[in-house]
Amino acid sequence: MNGSKFVKVPLAAHINLSSAHSPKTEEEFREMRNIPYSNAIGSVMFSMITTRPDLAYAISFLSKFMSYPGKPHWAGLKWLLKYIVDTLNLGLVYEKRSEKLTLKGYVDSDFAGDKDNRKSTTAYFFTLGDNCITWKSQLQPLVTL
Repeated sequence: MNGSKFVKVPLAAHINLSSAHSPKTEEEFREMRNIPYSNAIGSVMFSMITTRPDLAYAISFLSKFMSYPGKPHWAGLKWLLKYIVDTLNLGLVYEKRSEKLTLKGYVDSDFAGDKDNRKSTTAYFFTLGDNCITWKSQLQPLVTL
């Protein structure tokens, strides 16, 4: 990853993955068996849970392919790892930013963004006094009509 371009977002729009990108041949399976995809997902997930809410959607998306990751999935994860390297100075900082402790919530959802089952992903975060206090990104259990 040294010498590569600066990455500004955790997962770029051109990274459009599905289970169709999983290995199909025995050779592809053998090749991917040597790649620490699940270990990398777990390490990034720890960062996301503790101090990096900006990683929530990318981890939610990429972790769906942990059983049978293919080369495109690995490329998406390497993109995320490059983003983390380029943004090591980001994290949660809790400080008094205003006189009021106002609770605010933000939510967004894609519409049938999962290419395999057409389910939507919804994410939210809440702030208290302009400090992020909780966040989540998850695949919805039902298909949107």
